[in-house]
Amino acid sequence: MPGLLDALPPGERELPRPARPGADLAAAPMLATLSDRRDFGEGWLFERKLDGVRLLAVREGGRVRLFSRTGQRLNATYPEIVEALEAQQCADFTVDGEVVAFTGGRTDFARLQRRMGLTRRQDIEASGVAVTYCLFDLLRLEGRDTRQLPLRVRKSLLRRALTFRSPLRLTPHRNAGGAELLAEACERGWEGLIAKRADGPYRTRRSPDWLKLKCAQGQEFVIGGFTEPAGSRVGLGALLLGYHDGDRLRYAGKVGTGFDRRTLLDLRERLDGLRRDSSPFAGEVREARARWVRPELVAQIAFTEWTRDGMLRHPRFLGLREDKRPGDVVREHAAA
Repeated sequence: MPGLLDALPPGERELPRPARPGADLAAAPMLATLSDRRDFGEGWLFERKLDGVRLLAVREGGRVRLFSRTGQRLNATYPEIVEALEAQQCADFTVDGEVVAFTGGRTDFARLQRRMGLTRRQDIEASGVAVTYCLFDLLRLEGRDTRQLPLRVRKSLLRRALTFRSPLRLTPHRNAGGAELLAEACERGWEGLIAKRADGPYRTRRSPDWLKLKCAQGQEFVIGGFTEPAGSRVGLGALLLGYHDGDRLRYAGKVGTGFDRRTLLDLRERLDGLRRDSSPFAGEVREARARWVRPELVAQIAFTEWTRDGMLRHPRFLGLREDKRPGDVVREHAAA
């Protein structure tokens, strides 16, 4: 689809330079910063915060490649997305977005979990889980690097470059927002909002130009151990969770809710393969019947708040995060 960049106004037309390979651009996605900010002036736009898995897609040289935020290849996991991108008229692009599964109009991470990790077509079809690729940014187009263009311009180019039919969806945005818009999002059962500077470039790092505005507390934690089940419980009693503080793994508490029987059994099988004799946590962890594991698995956890002594209050297991590196998991602090 030639000519999209040529149609940019003077001053913006010179910004897109010859791009490195799309896979190189996809290797360093822009990340949002957690924030308590609620007042925004002009120059911001607001997207729905999606409860899914980050996915960057590259089409160049006659093929499509899908990458997680950690660089894992995901073509076999989401073949319908590969096929939709292969069918595009535009043959050279790198895009950013999130894969989600919907339940009743809401993104459902637990439902998406049933697709994550599946790579055989028959298993994917048997799961019964349809996925949607919600696109929100454009890093490369027609061999040019678009990351220095203002976000609003990148979104306009993205809308014109691709045809959006299931399973592809263009992520909508609002041009004004703040506390009232966040309250509306929370009432609708959303995770929250992402506030983005409309004129900001795409930065290959975590940036305050993208802010996470959450309806509820939640983040990733590293699994460092588990407790044995009691009574009629199967698999395990609770997961022992932590986060990295420098080179130490800090204990953040345990989670024993949010599991179904199948998940408990699957987790126990995986954790038994990671068993170790000593605790990976810095400091003493006083949990009866604790079993320790190598801190290699990452769990998504919802909770109400942090206690004064640094423990999670009312945590709930949402699922494993195959797309997050354990070493990247730290305690999130909201920026003003």
